[in-house]
Amino acid sequence: MNRLLAADWLKIRGKGLWLLALVGPLGVTALQALNFGLRFDYMKQRYAKDLWGGLLDNTVQFVPVALFLGGTLVCSLMSNIEHQTSAWKQLLALPVSRTAVFASKLLLCLLLLAMSCLLLSGFVTALGLIFGFGASAIPVHDILRIGFLSYAAVMPFVALQLWLSLAFRNQALPVSIGVICAIVSPFTTTLSEWLPINWPYLAWSGPHRLYFAGAGLALGLLVLLPGAAHFARKDVS
Repeated sequence: MNRLLAADWLKIRGKGLWLLALVGPLGVTALQALNFGLRFDYMKQRYAKDLWGGLLDNTVQFVPVALFLGGTLVCSLMSNIEHQTSAWKQLLALPVSRTAVFASKLLLCLLLLAMSCLLLSGFVTALGLIFGFGASAIPVHDILRIGFLSYAAVMPFVALQLWLSLAFRNQALPVSIGVICAIVSPFTTTLSEWLPINWPYLAWSGPHRLYFAGAGLALGLLVLLPGAAHFARKDVS
């Protein structure tokens, strides 16, 4: 597994994946910089009782969209490295199990998304300090929660995207599914809590936040098992 991870690490160098992990949280933060910057007096008056809370509440509306898009692109681009170079036969001819290959791709995707969530927390903190919200009032727990609980809740989607991206040489299907989920996710929050597409948002704002994060992890595992089994038996070219 360590050798597979090291090999995958080298493969993504120069492929833009690291830049993608940076651009996502930077873009979300830039939107809030614009949102607060253009109407700072109004926003400061509106959230006078909790400036940090107001910043986080506005930021979280874009976090699911960023996770859906980021998960889609990371899984697709990483899988496409093997598809474009037709390297599957050479890779799977090595004395390693297919399950280990699948797990290596998964771990690297999760690492890149986790790095994005960590960067989001850092960027939001810096933005709040720039706006003068006060260093002594920084809600460290909530700032970390804004990304990582949604990150846990989006696991079923990441698992499905990796499965589809590895299974299909043509990336049109997984990319289309990811883009559609990202576009419709802001408009589905009033629908049933049972819809997994709502879990990344409810992991922040719902009355049972930890339940949605836990449900995301559990369902993600359930999706991973058939995905890994299918990859282990699938013929590749």
